[in-house]
Amino acid sequence: MKDWPDAIYKTLKDAGVRQVGYVPDAGHKRLIELCLADKEMRAVVLSTEEEGIGLAAGAWLGGVRGALLMQSSGVGNCINALGMTRECRFPLLMLITMRGQKGEFNPWQVPMGQATPTVLEAMGVVVHEANTAEAIAPTVDAAARLAFGSYQAVAVLISQAVIGIKSFQDQASR
Repeated sequence: MKDWPDAIYKTLKDAGVRQVGYVPDAGHKRLIELCLADKEMRAVVLSTEEEGIGLAAGAWLGGVRGALLMQSSGVGNCINALGMTRECRFPLLMLITMRGQKGEFNPWQVPMGQATPTVLEAMGVVVHEANTAEAIAPTVDAAARLAFGSYQAVAVLISQAVIGIKSFQDQASR
């Protein structure tokens, strides 16, 4: 199922998400393109993932549902800001493409990729994992319902097995 980004996009639309913050990421490329093309959705490019938490807080205060797209390596940039979601009790839906899993070519991606679930849980984030393309849309739907229904931070970790494994060969050809 290669159309999982389209399924996520539809799920975000059905959940009433109208603002999406993102740091450019190859794993989220198609989803970002869909959000950018949607006239009813505001897609905001971020300098750092941490900015996305403030963006989501501001959106919520303004009556708009938001989501944050990032790669697992960006989770470490959000730790202090995640404390705000817990203290202020506003919903935060994060969709995280995983790196540092099976077959990772970049050793710099491994530490945060391996630590992501534990780090998020330590900050009070509810973590859901999607390990197959077919599981992504229902997992995002459940996460959105939980986040927006109970004012919680919820992350969906999209497995590297779903987004594909890169190699040094892939990088050299770019």
